[in-house]
Amino acid sequence: MTLAVRYVFLLLLASVLVYLTGCSSTGDSGHKVGHKTSSDATFPIPPGVEDNVEFWRKVYGEMDRSQVAVHDNLYMGAIYEVVEVPAAYRGSSESRRAFVKGKQQEYQDRLATLERKLVSGESLTAADRDLQSKLEAVGGRNAVFGASDRVRTQQGMRERFRSGMEISGRYDAAFREIFRKHGVPEDLAFLPHVESSFQSRARSGVGAAGLWQFMPATGRVYDLQVDHRMDERMDPMLACEGAARYLAAAHKKLGSWPLAITSYNHGQGGMAKAKSLHGNDIGKIVQNYKGEAFGFDSRNFYSQFVAAREVAGNPDKYFPEGVAYHKPHDHDRLVLRNAMPAQHLARHYGLSVYQLDDLNPSWSNAIVQGKASIPAGASVWLPAGTTERITDHPAPASSSTLLAQAEPREERANDYVTVRRTEVRPEATLAQAETRGGAKGKTASARQATATKANLARDDKGAKPMLAKADSKATAKAGAKAASGATGAKGQKGDKQVLAKADTSAGKGKEKDKAAVKTHVVKPNETLFRVAVMYDLSVNELRKLNKMSPNDNTIKAGQRIKVSG
Repeated sequence: MTLAVRYVFLLLLASVLVYLTGCSSTGDSGHKVGHKTSSDATFPIPPGVEDNVEFWRKVYGEMDRSQVAVHDNLYMGAIYEVVEVPAAYRGSSESRRAFVKGKQQEYQDRLATLERKLVSGESLTAADRDLQSKLEAVGGRNAVFGASDRVRTQQGMRERFRSGMEISGRYDAAFREIFRKHGVPEDLAFLPHVESSFQSRARSGVGAAGLWQFMPATGRVYDLQVDHRMDERMDPMLACEGAARYLAAAHKKLGSWPLAITSYNHGQGGMAKAKSLHGNDIGKIVQNYKGEAFGFDSRNFYSQFVAAREVAGNPDKYFPEGVAYHKPHDHDRLVLRNAMPAQHLARHYGLSVYQLDDLNPSWSNAIVQGKASIPAGASVWLPAGTTERITDHPAPASSSTLLAQAEPREERANDYVTVRRTEVRPEATLAQAETRGGAKGKTASARQATATKANLARDDKGAKPMLAKADSKATAKAGAKAASGATGAKGQKGDKQVLAKADTSAGKGKEKDKAAVKTHVVKPNETLFRVAVMYDLSVNELRKLNKMSPNDNTIKAGQRIKVSG
């Protein structure tokens, strides 16, 4: 082989190697941002958690679900490989898990072999030295020992995180208002990205539930009713009120936000013990604290929050394709003094019980099925404009079941009811059974019923248009069911739109101009019920005006429909 031929051969070989390196499964995601999370006084990033934060930033903002990181679960900077799951293994969860498990076993075997060679003094291969250098760079010379037991895999979450950001559009402004009211940093509104990915029906294997993942006992401590009738942990706004109170108390006890946030996962008592041993530095605690139950999740909880704050706070950097945030919407809120069946309330307002169920996700099946009444002190959410369309109160179902008439756009309380208009951020389409939208307010327990009137009067003082103010006993809450497959106490009601029942009395006695014919151009996401509410009509009247069949609910954007004449 001549010198020239050898030179060309070496060039070709180098090109092939460069190409193979670029295609390696250890390469970075195509969404690499090249941005490091910044530290600040409120949410610092000390050396002990820098690698953890960077790891979760990549998982949330750069790695797609088709990618899996194989890494050390203690030294988070030791990422052995980012594997692209082959298309052949993506068809089912079983085959995917089998592939990932095989890759994890591969590295467990390699690291066990590396440790054995180091102990016996055997020579190391280039691949052995590569593993050794990755571990020693982040954990020191002794990090190799026991590494085979610390191999963990993590799937990329970029798509899931982006979906959570879209859902968060319903709640973000209201959450921030709640946190400001309680004197805690408003960026704590990013915490559900870590807890539930903003899936409001999420349930954990240990019993935590809702977007804020309260345990039953903790929820009750923070005035959330959790029993056979109602589970207020499923109400994003009410649970946020409880989370704000918890975090304020945790910060007062522990003295720093990193510790207070970590206590949301590990408990205030556990973090107080960690602080007594290692001080206020979350980095030193993560590296050195060996407390019982202070495992992977607790060690990484604060780092996940800081990473989520970075990614969610910089959508243009991490999601240049755009994020379709859910738009705000408002609801009418009734605060009941006395117990009332859902069916009774629904009939009066021309709604279906299942539509009310969608707007009030804390209700149990017993309430929906008429086996239990809505308790005294409960806030009931109605579609926006309902209390303007029907201002009279329903005939009581019993001597103790009363509502009082109230002006819907004024916040006022009387012996029976408070009516408020509160902006929230639910699904774009009102009352769709597939997405259990809406939220409801705080329900008082039986022993609190005698204090309800006083609490309501206090709540009304200084209430704001965006979110009605409330104390721990009666809180203005709103929200919407996340459009997700998260499991909950009640199943989905199907994917068909649920519209209001006919209100045959609405609009009667009003003079109409027979000569004038008014029309309305349907806007995107408007429903037949919504249009009826806007023009003070019942759904049946609107159908008759437009010669629609009794069960026809179909309208579409751009369609011109009659609203009078």
